[in-house]
Amino acid sequence: MADFTMPILGSDMEAGTLVAWRKHPGDRVERGDIIAEVETEKGLIEVEVFTPGILERIVVDPGTKVPVGTLLATIRTAGEPAGAPPPAAASPTPVASPPPPAVPTPTRAAPPPPGPAAAGAARPRISPAARARAASLGLDPASITGTGPHGVITLEDVARAAPTAAPLGQAPPPPTAPADRQAAMRQAIAAAMARSKREVPHFYLASTIDLEPALAWLEAENARRQVPHRLLAGVLLLKAVALALRDFPELNARWEAGRAASSPAIHVGTAIALRGGGLVAPALHDTDRQSLDGLMRCFRDVVERARAGSLRSSELSDPTITVTSLGERGVDTVFPVIYPPQVAIVGFGRIVRRPWVVGDAVVPRRVVTAALAADHRVTDGHRAGRFLDALDRLLQEPAGL
Repeated sequence: MADFTMPILGSDMEAGTLVAWRKHPGDRVERGDIIAEVETEKGLIEVEVFTPGILERIVVDPGTKVPVGTLLATIRTAGEPAGAPPPAAASPTPVASPPPPAVPTPTRAAPPPPGPAAAGAARPRISPAARARAASLGLDPASITGTGPHGVITLEDVARAAPTAAPLGQAPPPPTAPADRQAAMRQAIAAAMARSKREVPHFYLASTIDLEPALAWLEAENARRQVPHRLLAGVLLLKAVALALRDFPELNARWEAGRAASSPAIHVGTAIALRGGGLVAPALHDTDRQSLDGLMRCFRDVVERARAGSLRSSELSDPTITVTSLGERGVDTVFPVIYPPQVAIVGFGRIVRRPWVVGDAVVPRRVVTAALAADHRVTDGHRAGRFLDALDRLLQEPAGL
């Protein structure tokens, strides 16, 4: 039997609420299948399974909040007889850092409002902020049509449903729950960043990169495309970072068990600001191996699902480095904080026009400042400087990205 446990979806996660099972005992599961939905401060997460087999036993009921590492279900792998008793170690004991009771005392999340749906019917998929807003308005999520990815109910869907469902002439109560959720996310981010600055010996380097060749190529390329298929400048930056990492594997690593372990795959996490406040940095898997078109589709998809509260567990647990940008906020230079257990993060400022020396002439050029924060336990200024130089060289030949 293989254990399926509450995953850790970032270093700031301590517990999660099991919202729904997408598979049932007796169902066959393959690697990558969505088996459950878990709610954290970051939203509603679709949790994948990585052990193929038969879902043998479900241990935790929907609505239960349990610590990271708690046993949720068991999976019968190939060659094991049906109905085999679970191993002794399969009791729901947390395996991470949470409190160590043999069977954690579950804290029940508020059950969904009663409705006419029969027992066992599918629970409506709704983002945490939308669920809290619906509760404050007295709306049953089952009566709301979701327009988000895969039918997820968003805040906008709740707002559209509110006028017909709210009592006439009565002002709805203030939506305090979303604010509480935002505060919880802010607290979780603060804990992760405090740990990072306390434990990780950061150092910073910055370089100003001439983006004129990349942007001129991008403008010519987009002029040939229909609007839905056009590329963003940020996708060029993401791809260039990923390609540069091939020659600097020590930056594409995770610090675990007192040492850095380089990852054979390059999964760049991209920081996304959420509409209600806070941020997430889901992975764009195999960033270096994707075409610019494929990366653009992946980027748009993950941004849409992040803001609808519908990310996958692997997207939050797999990033090997993070890229962040505050250029759209008018920031020239970003000096970011490393997100443990990663060992590096790249920050981009806004693209600005500056005097630039080209040959013997001073001409206006569009440039961007790239800053690297790196862990001094795994690299040094010489290697980090060479990484930024490689990033610069890649962006001078955008057709090769």
